[in-house]
Amino acid sequence: MSDLESMSDLETLQSEILSAVAAASDEAALEAVRVGALGKKGTVSAKLATLGKMSPEERKTAGAAINVVKDTVTSAIANRRTVLKQIALEARLASETVDVTLPVREPAAATGRIHPISQVMDELAAIFADMGFSIAEGPDVEQDDYNFTKLNFPEGHPAREMHDTFFFNPDENGQRKLLRTHTSPVQVRTMLNQKPPIRVICPGRTYRCDSDQTHTPMFHQVEGLVIDKTAHLGNLKWILEEFCKAFFEVPNVTMRFRPSFFPFTEPSMEVDIQCSRKGGEIRFGEGEDWLEILGCGMVHANVLRNCGIDPDEYQGFAWGMGIDRIAMLKYGMPDLRPFFEADVRWLSHYGFRPLDLPTLAGGLTS
Repeated sequence: MSDLESMSDLETLQSEILSAVAAASDEAALEAVRVGALGKKGTVSAKLATLGKMSPEERKTAGAAINVVKDTVTSAIANRRTVLKQIALEARLASETVDVTLPVREPAAATGRIHPISQVMDELAAIFADMGFSIAEGPDVEQDDYNFTKLNFPEGHPAREMHDTFFFNPDENGQRKLLRTHTSPVQVRTMLNQKPPIRVICPGRTYRCDSDQTHTPMFHQVEGLVIDKTAHLGNLKWILEEFCKAFFEVPNVTMRFRPSFFPFTEPSMEVDIQCSRKGGEIRFGEGEDWLEILGCGMVHANVLRNCGIDPDEYQGFAWGMGIDRIAMLKYGMPDLRPFFEADVRWLSHYGFRPLDLPTLAGGLTS
């Protein structure tokens, strides 16, 4: 092939490559053109591979011409890549525009809310942990023996009937498990597995066949238990007063203890706290009204015996209250049912910010 024909082929090749470079619509297409021309098996590289078969004079002339084509193509590809990057940037800026007049969306941590029940449980834990109490837990599905018998409920007691308790079908032994009606079975499990002294609170879900404005089939309860050789009602009174002052965040409370009956305590008492109901708002630590908030008493000797504790050596006291009820009292919620309806509007109004953890030092609420 003559030098003239060779130069004509190079011009044609360069023209084709430059046209392909100009037609590349994005960087991926441009890269394909570069590989096709300058890669190991590219058209320009193939021309350079032929130099080894030429004479020194031909190699000098042809090599210079091929390198000119290579440099021209390389420069054209670089320039086209710069243009394509600018086009891509402009397209991205156009598609990702932000209307700075719109309010900024709050992050999930700012919009999410802690349910009042979870908040009150954290408040209870903070208060009683400061008094030296541990938290004990147990299963929601419970044995009749733990829920009733070991707690001194005699056979035929009304609380055993179906209108109070959710029973499961009998098992192969004829025994029926149930959804616990109180968290007292956790006290039983604690006394069976832990030697005195014992100082625990038992928060959790409980279940009863009841539903109205202030009752739901599933609700939350917290119970406390102290077992020691010298535990007495004076200790119980002090603990309950300190709890109410801390929980309702008032400097003083006045409480009265009324005789009552519970199968698992003797003597048994119900506790009222002094309050004011003026203006449809309940305030504690003032006023002339009374509001019942919990039940308590000294642990019955039969319960201690049933749990393997000698009542001649140890005695103790226990109390229990509804977490949902004290949450309603503290935060002014008129109806218990919305607690379980999963209404985001209700939760946004009554809920708590996730990072506002209750502490006695920093405050229970914010």
